[in-house]
Amino acid sequence: MLELAGIVILGIIAQWVAWRFKIPAILPLILIGLLVGPLATLYTENGEKLIEPIWNGQKGLFPGEGLYYFVSLAISIILFEGGLTLKSSEIRNVGPVITKLITVGSMVTFFVGGLAAHYIFGLSWQISFLFSALIIVTGPTVITPILRNIPLKQDVSAVLKWEGILIDPIGALVAVLIFEFISVGEGQAYTMTALIEFGKILLFGFTFGFTFAHALAFAIKKNLIPHYLLNVVSLSVVLLVFVESDIFAHESGLLAVVVMGMVMGNMNLPNIKELLYFKESLSVLLISILFILLAANINMSDLELIYNWKTAALFAVVVFLVRPLGVFLSASGSNLKLNEKLFIGWVGPRGIVAAGIASLFGSKLMLKGELGSEYITPLVFMIVLGTVLLNATTARYVAKLVGVFLKNSEGILIIGASQFSILIAEYLFKNNRHVVLIDNNEYNIKKAKALGLEALTANIYSDTLTDNIELNDVGYLMALTGNSEINSYAINKFGNQFGENGSFRLISPEEMNDPENNPREGLFSHTDDFINMVEAVRKNPKVHEIQLQDQSHYDRLIEITKKDEDIIPIFLKTLDGDLKIISSYSKEFKNIKQGDVLVYLGKSLV
Repeated sequence: MLELAGIVILGIIAQWVAWRFKIPAILPLILIGLLVGPLATLYTENGEKLIEPIWNGQKGLFPGEGLYYFVSLAISIILFEGGLTLKSSEIRNVGPVITKLITVGSMVTFFVGGLAAHYIFGLSWQISFLFSALIIVTGPTVITPILRNIPLKQDVSAVLKWEGILIDPIGALVAVLIFEFISVGEGQAYTMTALIEFGKILLFGFTFGFTFAHALAFAIKKNLIPHYLLNVVSLSVVLLVFVESDIFAHESGLLAVVVMGMVMGNMNLPNIKELLYFKESLSVLLISILFILLAANINMSDLELIYNWKTAALFAVVVFLVRPLGVFLSASGSNLKLNEKLFIGWVGPRGIVAAGIASLFGSKLMLKGELGSEYITPLVFMIVLGTVLLNATTARYVAKLVGVFLKNSEGILIIGASQFSILIAEYLFKNNRHVVLIDNNEYNIKKAKALGLEALTANIYSDTLTDNIELNDVGYLMALTGNSEINSYAINKFGNQFGENGSFRLISPEEMNDPENNPREGLFSHTDDFINMVEAVRKNPKVHEIQLQDQSHYDRLIEITKKDEDIIPIFLKTLDGDLKIISSYSKEFKNIKQGDVLVYLGKSLV
């Protein structure tokens, strides 16, 4: 009981440390696992581990193959949650590059990594290619924390994010194939049997995943599941799909749950967000427990096995040859520039699925007495720890070195997607600004997307928004909702991250009546709140431009807008095309030059 409680407590502490220092959670989790596992034998009085996962005599948490079953079920839930987050519409702009990365890039990693493992460590071809299959995967749980605070071009962030999500099942599937090859036999029968087994994996994996996704979606849409049971029923269905698929075709369960998640994630399902939030919370808990257990299960003899120059050589090949080669071949003919390819080629941390499946397959092969299988788990853990640590400490410096680091974060995040917010976003987009609208109203988001705008359905009270690496180039925050408390909350919570160049919000009705004490972050004018904005746009849903003559001309027009509720100033556009947000002070801009432009909403001034 003490061991089990300790794992949960240590896991949550590791997650907090990762959040506090903005590093991938897998790093402190594995380090804690090693400290209470193999490294504990160096400092405990009896020379034993503090936590022993596999039952051994009177110590251990899981008897027999219990640990393998737990790892399998935990990874199935983690992969399902990853599939749920995949929206096919979001990879429209970088689809070809991502497609090549998960195909061509995977093949490069598989073949070159396998060759390196074989010739450097002298492992058999089967074990070498199992190792290379396992290091194909990167994963969003390690990519996101590394890139969260690095302002990058949107396409670069998107490529890394979606590669991490999509490549998890690809790497898992390739690893399953190699594992089947190793498990079934040798010679001609070996090859034919493995191909047959692989065909069964594909057939039952896709069939079970697709069928149960539609069955569960039907039950949700028809309200056959009460709301309070939705999350637990969905969890039980995921476990059912994993187990049943695995019964019909051994090792097909992982593919089935990934397919199920991807199909459901791209359906228009009610309550899908609640389901996703529940799976995210569950995944955090499972990951916390899983990786402390897996790291603790490693023995000192495993670490001593790879404590030599060969390990360093293999790591160097993976980082400096395999990853860059895969990226450059995948990105050939794309719109990515050389410096962007260099950065993507540098950032390739291996993640949770790699470590989890390595431990699972490595242990199973060791039980079967497969020669060289003892290298699988420690080598993969070394690649995971090494790449995560390397990328976490150097990604920001490499981004600056190769020139993909955005010195000026000029993107604009607009909270609230009402009609006037969409009009403002349209104007910004047409003036070559990266603008993102967020709202928890899906109808508003659909309207924005129909106009070609980037829009996200999001709840600002959730922490998921801060994890969106595609918002890394955002430097302006505009809170335009009809709720003053939400606007103020947005400024306080997201101002530091998304409001580097300025955080603004609509003034409240109370502030509108007190122009002398208007807040510095107030937007547009001290005579217009949300209701005024809505009414002005209802009458005249247009954005206008008027060329200015000088400072006095600007001041006169601002006075007109304050007296006429149907005219609302929003931006000052300078001669060089720079857009400046007009605050509720309105007259703070000085040195207006001839040719500058006043941008405003509503009724025409001409």
